[in-house]
Amino acid sequence: MELIIRKAANGDIPRIMDLLSQVLEVHAAGRPDLFKSGTTKYAPSELEEIIADSERPIFVCERGGVVQGYAFCVFQRHEDRNTPKFTTLYIDDLCVDEKARGMYVGKALYEHVLKFAKESGCHNVTLNVWACNESAMKFYEKCGLSVQKIGMEKIL
Repeated sequence: MELIIRKAANGDIPRIMDLLSQVLEVHAAGRPDLFKSGTTKYAPSELEEIIADSERPIFVCERGGVVQGYAFCVFQRHEDRNTPKFTTLYIDDLCVDEKARGMYVGKALYEHVLKFAKESGCHNVTLNVWACNESAMKFYEKCGLSVQKIGMEKIL
């Protein structure tokens, strides 16, 4: 079956909530000190606001009418006195249903985001990945992403 990538609609919210739960559980398993199992990053009402916001596009990938993954994006406009004016498309969250992994859903979403960013005049695409999420890190490296900066911590 063909993969279809499109902007998310309010009708996608229940499925997006399921996928948000999957992402949260990966992070809660890796960093229970920072993520609370059984929660999600957004509530349905917040998703409605994001879907309506052109500065925060969400793309969904569906196969056979079922959403298999999503990519939450945010336009970041940069302009200050020590950098040139440019726009970044930040991938705030990318998830593929655990049952659809390895079926090119993530790759298709990522390539769609790259194309969208280029068509939108962006200079680059960025994202953050938690060090405890090794499979995501490997996926992004396979997609050709490289380290831009590294956040470090000391747990007290």
